[in-house]
Amino acid sequence: MPCGQQESGAAAPARYVVGVDVGSTAVKCHVYDRAAAVRGSSYRKVESLYPRPGWVELDPEVLWSQFVGVIKEAVQGAGLHMRQIAGLGISTQRATFITWHKRTGKPFHNFISWQDLRSAELVNSWNKSLLLKVIHLIFTVLHFLTRNDRYLAPSFLTFSTQQTSMKLSWVFKNIHEAEEAAKKNNCCFGTVDTWLLYRLTKGSVYATDYSNASATGVFEPFTKCWNPTLCNLLSIPMSIYPPVKDTSFNFGSADSEIFGVPIPIMAVVADQQSAMFGECCFHPGDVKLTMGTGGFWNVNTGEHIFASRRGLYPLIGWKIGEEVVYLTEGCMSDIGTAIKWAQDINLFTNVDEMEKMARSIVDSQGVCFVPGFQVSVNDPYLCSSFMGLKPSTTRNHLVRAILESIAFRNKQLYDIIVKKVHIPLQTIRADGGISNNSFVMQMTSDLISKKIEKPANAEMSSLGAAFLAGLASGFWTDKEQLKKLRRIGAVFEPQKDSEEYKPAMDTWLQAVKRSLHR
Repeated sequence: MPCGQQESGAAAPARYVVGVDVGSTAVKCHVYDRAAAVRGSSYRKVESLYPRPGWVELDPEVLWSQFVGVIKEAVQGAGLHMRQIAGLGISTQRATFITWHKRTGKPFHNFISWQDLRSAELVNSWNKSLLLKVIHLIFTVLHFLTRNDRYLAPSFLTFSTQQTSMKLSWVFKNIHEAEEAAKKNNCCFGTVDTWLLYRLTKGSVYATDYSNASATGVFEPFTKCWNPTLCNLLSIPMSIYPPVKDTSFNFGSADSEIFGVPIPIMAVVADQQSAMFGECCFHPGDVKLTMGTGGFWNVNTGEHIFASRRGLYPLIGWKIGEEVVYLTEGCMSDIGTAIKWAQDINLFTNVDEMEKMARSIVDSQGVCFVPGFQVSVNDPYLCSSFMGLKPSTTRNHLVRAILESIAFRNKQLYDIIVKKVHIPLQTIRADGGISNNSFVMQMTSDLISKKIEKPANAEMSSLGAAFLAGLASGFWTDKEQLKKLRRIGAVFEPQKDSEEYKPAMDTWLQAVKRSLHR
């Protein structure tokens, strides 16, 4: 039966919610019942475009088609009708953005991905500039005099290629049509969520939510407003930004032409914050570790915002009514990309083989892998490399070195969090595709000397979006009910003393040091 078509008789009651996760490598959709069990799912691979070295883009029309396609497939696969969907929740990759003409809706360029490096020279230039040093000094003095943490973040301000700010500055310097439209108040900026909302509602809804806005690097989490000082500094017009709404909120309905019936859009949320919500990390000190395309450590800091310190930055987790929950995040990019690369060059055939290959040898024989994910060292030119290769090195050693590098970086970020975030850490919950690798999970647990829980279903971003949509639509009543729906798939307890890994980690740290751009 065609999507959205009804059998004769009364309309079926709305007994399901849909969560869509628009990630960096895939668009995934899951249909959930009231027990949060998956009734139907669909998956489409995201094809990134690489028009120039270091540039990473997404075709907006292809992404839109994939988004609509997975929803239709998942609902049909569950044997349901669109009228049975109580609400749609959308989780999206963060800081990937597009600009388009307000009147025509025509994009000025493809989506520019969070992984894109076109702003690397701009970032480097700004981070070395005298002006940034002066800004650091001014805000250091202001923080000293007032002890207001709002002034602490600018005293540490450094730009990175993952932030939207520098790439937006690049757009207005290099794309004449966008610059001209902005001068006439005709330029719209949107992260993936904003673009999808705009398309779903045929242009009637132009908005984002607090979690997505806070991840752009252009939104001030203390004031909960777009940052006019930063925009003036980078010559970005303030007129381009969308209104910011609650995360769990009635954004309107998808136009009935798209799915056959209007589907209520009840939540939009950034993917890492969505995974945090899906893991039910609702309390201060709860920690979520996502290992997917990138790696992200998030700590729930409750109503308190921790200003940026080197290696960590503050985010808004979600806003629901009067409740605003803040997070502190540390990240490493390109984990999943490194594994995909290893598969592409035939180090292994199936990702499930990696764990077996790593365990087939006692150590990596001194081989170290340095992926290009050392973002905290502010070196956009860091390149991936293997070090310590010998005639006796096998594919098993290379694979083990890749997996060890993920665990070592987890240890680094965990240590920074313990040192900088003065909140007792509670439960640590892991998700993402690489959380299915027991070698990485066990080694991480050993290194940080903490228990790590893994959910029965690792697709937490779509579940978090569904949870948020379900709360807004009344499908679920409150967070206490959501906690009862959690299912733990595995628990990893420390089995070795972390000191046993010290020689191997020291060797890896030396390899990282040798890889840095000078």
